[in-house]
Amino acid sequence: MRFIHTSDWHLGQTLHSIERGLEHQHFLDWLIETLTQQQADALLIAGDIFDNANPSAASQKQFYRFLQQAKMRLPSLNIVIIAGNHDSPGRLEAPGPLLDGMDISVIGMVPRLADGSINVAAMVLPLRQNSEVVAWCLAVPFLRPGDVPRVENASDPYMAGIAQLYKDVSDHALSLRQPGQAIIAMGHCHMIGGEISEDSERRIVIGGTEALSASMFDSHITYAALGHLHLAQRVGKQEHLRYCGSPLPLSFSEVDYQHQVLCVDVAADKLTQVKPLPVPRAVQLLRIPKQAAPLPAVLDALDSIDLANIVASDKGAQYDPYLEVRVKLDAPEPGLRARIESYIAGKPLRLLKIDPHYPGKSQDDDADKEAIQDTLDRLHPEDIFRRLYKGKYQQEAPGDMLQAFGELLHGEDGA
Repeated sequence: MRFIHTSDWHLGQTLHSIERGLEHQHFLDWLIETLTQQQADALLIAGDIFDNANPSAASQKQFYRFLQQAKMRLPSLNIVIIAGNHDSPGRLEAPGPLLDGMDISVIGMVPRLADGSINVAAMVLPLRQNSEVVAWCLAVPFLRPGDVPRVENASDPYMAGIAQLYKDVSDHALSLRQPGQAIIAMGHCHMIGGEISEDSERRIVIGGTEALSASMFDSHITYAALGHLHLAQRVGKQEHLRYCGSPLPLSFSEVDYQHQVLCVDVAADKLTQVKPLPVPRAVQLLRIPKQAAPLPAVLDALDSIDLANIVASDKGAQYDPYLEVRVKLDAPEPGLRARIESYIAGKPLRLLKIDPHYPGKSQDDDADKEAIQDTLDRLHPEDIFRRLYKGKYQQEAPGDMLQAFGELLHGEDGA
């Protein structure tokens, strides 16, 4: 079996007020061609399909048109989608009846039985090849405290609940598995040691306490298709535990990432190959210069950009590169932006951001300030609750209180 592992599309994202639907459409068109060329049997999308919980009509239309076109091109393609921390679970699942008719599986929230208990079986999905089940997929969405089972006497009920839920889902898959069938896990989470992008990833880790151990994926897991971290990476240097990363750079801090999807081959219950497939960039992101410099050096660097090798002159201004300028200043210069825009006038560049660096202030300080400014609107209610509690009581919020808050939040989200 061959499948494509992708995540963190963030459809509907804007970069410093620039809407990126064009870039996302290029990626989706490329992905359909890639699925066809690679003769993929399945597509696994590991969360953060949309950039926020209330996506625009245009981004939703873009997503569902992609699903329709993918199934038209490859009618037997297995498609499994889980929600990420940016997605609204209920909104993602809303078209479920229509998607079921297209043999597309969406797990937005942890499914429940009539008595309120977790429906573990609903998160174990068959992956078929020529109508035969060749693998079982553990489709576990982003887990909030209210989603996980209660584990008595645990020092961290949330972490213990996550581990227990993955074990329960894995055990159910093992009860269904026949000899030679693989078990593929999906999750949207932060694993211990994972490298994050502060500028564009909404934090689901506070002080490292919510980073998950790779040990929750036991030896029966052939491959774990993970989402949330935008940099493609192995977990604990293990070949079968992977973040595929985002297909687009979602901030200027990600310009040097190798954005990609992963093409994964499984023979029976063994992993045989994981092949990165680089995603072409429709619009380039430029950081000029690489390190902050005085303004004259910055202007020289702008002059030295080889635009002929970056910009296709026949495509139009919507393909002009996005530009971040990094400049050392002795003091704030209110007219700096106008001066730089005047300097690049007539060039196929779009100035999105100026990153100033002042004497006596480290680059890390500037980066921290910029990260805070860029991500204020991305704070999750659970993050805010933790910070408010610690600020008032000078200690971490108790696990049972976090779980109660999570259950309240989850109930409101699913309503």
